[in-house]
Amino acid sequence: MRNVVYAINITLDGCSDHTKVIADEELLEYYTHLLRGADLAVYGRKTYQLMVPYWPDIAKNHSGTRAEIEFARAFDSINKVVFSQSLGSAEGKNTRIVRTKLQDEILKLKEEPGRNILVGGVAIPSQLIEFGLVDEYRFVVQPIVAGEGRRLLEGVSLQDKLQLKLVESKIFQSGCVALRYLKQ
Repeated sequence: MRNVVYAINITLDGCSDHTKVIADEELLEYYTHLLRGADLAVYGRKTYQLMVPYWPDIAKNHSGTRAEIEFARAFDSINKVVFSQSLGSAEGKNTRIVRTKLQDEILKLKEEPGRNILVGGVAIPSQLIEFGLVDEYRFVVQPIVAGEGRRLLEGVSLQDKLQLKLVESKIFQSGCVALRYLKQ
């Protein structure tokens, strides 16, 4: 069975706004490695539209730093599923829009052969956490207090507390800390 891996940048106060975080070479290399360990990325419409066409354009034009180009290539090559009721079409041959029930589709995808399913954003992962479908958490904690913005797991109501086991940590030169947790 495939694992669902939730990866996100958060500030010390739990904000997940991409405009408030560090995105340097070292972090891009970290996320490139995560993408290469998966063969499917799952997003909601908002996160998808933050990523596309930005990263595919960098991959196509080779515009950016070495780390940006490598991340862009990894992002562009991975299969993507976008959950949206309003998105008319998706860019790229390896992206499909899904309008069915999130829980049903993820359960089906977990049963298919393959590597990890990487999930990003806030809304879709929050629902998956409520359903108990996230197997691994990859938080990159930024040395920033944003003071505002969308909070991680905002509005999530868990039936039971979620017990996680820390299995890996890494400190970056920027002061960011990558934490890898497995669901117990």
